[in-house]
Amino acid sequence: MKFLQPLLFSVLFIHFTFSSFGQKEKEVFITNAQGNVHGTLTLPNVKGKEIPVALIIVGSGPTDRDGNSTFMKFKNIQMMSDSLVQMGIATLRYDKQGIGESKDALNTGTNFSVQDYIEDVKLWINFLENHKKLGEITLIGHSEGSFFAIMAAKEIPVKQVISIAGAGRTIDKLIIEQLAAQDEALAEEATTIFDSLRQGHSVKKVSPTLQSLFHISVQPYLVSWMKYDPSEQIKGLTCPVHVIQGDKDIQVPLEDAHLLVGENKHVELYVIEGMNHIFKKVEGDREANLKTYSDPTLPIMSELVDVLEIIFKK
Repeated sequence: MKFLQPLLFSVLFIHFTFSSFGQKEKEVFITNAQGNVHGTLTLPNVKGKEIPVALIIVGSGPTDRDGNSTFMKFKNIQMMSDSLVQMGIATLRYDKQGIGESKDALNTGTNFSVQDYIEDVKLWINFLENHKKLGEITLIGHSEGSFFAIMAAKEIPVKQVISIAGAGRTIDKLIIEQLAAQDEALAEEATTIFDSLRQGHSVKKVSPTLQSLFHISVQPYLVSWMKYDPSEQIKGLTCPVHVIQGDKDIQVPLEDAHLLVGENKHVELYVIEGMNHIFKKVEGDREANLKTYSDPTLPIMSELVDVLEIIFKK
């Protein structure tokens, strides 16, 4: 079988643990219509109340709160969280519906849509707002999580939104471009499938290579997602928005970051040279880029940490 390269695509329980950074971790969860969505709240070793907090929203696919997936371990989200905590920023990262500890909280009905994930983000915001030690809330969305952050912030006010490697156009256009870079025939098949979905027709016959992307159970979700253009949705935000993009990202190109920024005066762009989609440094060609996906020991780029520190000090 041909394998595709990576594609984009309340109740509270607390358990205390401690890390080598002197930070304190709490296992927490919110309850959605299906079940419990579990996460990790990490508090920096600082005194007092009103600690700024970042809600980190992971990207597409079977990605857990640390940034790891079923087949690959990146640890990029965990590393970013640790870096923020060392700056004195609390973080909350979570396993999204159907993943990890949240596996039983997935909407398995035919009405499953992007709104299910957006509602979870809103529940987490409400949870953080009611935490007595926490102050201003920043949403950090990676990849698909960028879209969820934008949509949730349109409904619930937050201090700011940070988009990292977020798409700037409808998901069908981005997926077709990603596939075209690998196999033109797959891109043509995807175009046909998206056209059918747009007209309200599900597609039962999908090639084995694209099954995971266009499985019949996933198609209603794709239909709900492709209705939204992030570059248009971001215009509805009134809070500051910071768009971070690596110029070595082979999943979401720099063009998308520029689309998100557009002419919006409240949106700032930060381009990190050498950074790929999972925040790792790339020195070399596409093959060198892909090798970083199989080495979880690689640290995230220090330049990303520097940019985050600049943003949080504003």
